[in-house]
Amino acid sequence: MKKKWIASIAVASMLVGGGVGAFGASNLQEIKAYLDNGLKFKLNGQAYVPTNDKGGAVLPITYNGTTYLPVRAISNALNTAISYDAKTKTISLGEQTAGTPIAQGFENMYHTKDPALTSYNGKDYKEVFFDNAPSKRGTSFMLYPKGKYQKLVLQVAAIGSDIEKFEIIDSGKDIVLKTVSVNVADGLKTIEVDIGGVSELYINGDVEEGGKVFVPLTTSYYK
Repeated sequence: MKKKWIASIAVASMLVGGGVGAFGASNLQEIKAYLDNGLKFKLNGQAYVPTNDKGGAVLPITYNGTTYLPVRAISNALNTAISYDAKTKTISLGEQTAGTPIAQGFENMYHTKDPALTSYNGKDYKEVFFDNAPSKRGTSFMLYPKGKYQKLVLQVAAIGSDIEKFEIIDSGKDIVLKTVSVNVADGLKTIEVDIGGVSELYINGDVEEGGKVFVPLTTSYYK
C-alpha cells in the first residue's frame, strides 16, 4: 500500500518537480496554478519542510483542487531514490532493475586493476579494492550514490584474518546503516543495505595484522 501511495504522489508531482529540463518544449502545457504558502506538512508526526535538491524550501502548488510537490521533495521525505535519464526523459523512483557497478568513479589508494591482485578463488574481477597493508588497521573507502539508488549490494572477502566489525555508514547523517562480521570462511560475502536518499557512504572495517580486504568493484553495485 505504501509503495502504491508513493508512486501515485510522485508521478503526479512530476508535473512540477521535473522542471522544464525534464520535458521537451513541445510537451509543455501552460496552466494557471497557485503557490500555497499556508499548507503545512508533518512527517511521521513531526513538522516537515519540503526541500529541493539544494536544500532550499519549496512551496506546494494547487491546481484544479489537487496539491502538487516536486518529486525531489517527495523522494527526500520518504527516503526513496530518484534519478533522471535525460536521453529517454525518464524519472526513476526506488530500486532500479539494472545494477550500476560501484567501480564507476571509485577513487582510493587501494583501487587496483593489476591482474596480479584482482583475482579471488580463481576468478579475475578486473577491478577491485584490495587493502593488503601488513599492520593492524582500519580499512575504509567512500562511495557516492548521490541519492540516485535504493540499494547497495556490496561484496567483500576477508583474507588471512576475520573482520569482526564491518560497517556501512550514511556519512551525511552519520548513521550506521549496517554492521556485519566478515569471516575468512565466508568466502566472498554479499551484503545488501537500503540506501534510499543517501548521498555519501563511508565503508569501514577493522583488520588484524596480516589480514587483507578484497572488494570486487565490478560485481558490487547500486540498484
